[in-house]
Formats: sequence, C-alpha cells, structure tokens
Amino acid sequence: MEHRHLTHQDLTLAAIDDVISRGRWEDWANLRRAALDDRSILDKIDQVCQPYLGDPYAQRYHFWSHYVEAHRTVA
Repeated sequence: MEHRHLTHQDLTLAAIDDVISRGRWEDWANLRRAALDDRSILDKIDQVCQPYLGDPYAQRYHFWSHYVEAHRTVA
C-alpha cells in the first residue's frame, strides 16, 4: 500500500494506522501476514488501536484489536 505522507513502506505505527484506516482487503492481508511472521507487529497494532476503542463506530480498529487479542494467546 502506498502511504500518504510517508516516504517509506516500513510498518511503523503511522503506516499501520494508515493500513487500518484506509487499507483494502489486500493491504489487510499483508498486515496479517506480517503480524504472523513478526509477533512484535501485534504490539504495534494494539498500540495503534487503543485510542480508538472508546469510539463504537471505529469498527476497523475494534476488529484489529480483537485480532491482536486472539492471536496473542496463540503460540
């Protein structure tokens, strides 16, 4: 995914936020694959999602927060 305002393609917090908020199916699949390959990305996803969890309409962030919760318990 080409990130607006970012000059790199690394999975920084800003890039993850961009994928969650503007990403399409393929972008989400790539984020999922990256999280499965590198478990530290789950922590980044969780950090990005936390500020949005008070908003019941921020469904994308709720989805990813639940994903992180489910996959942290899986070894």
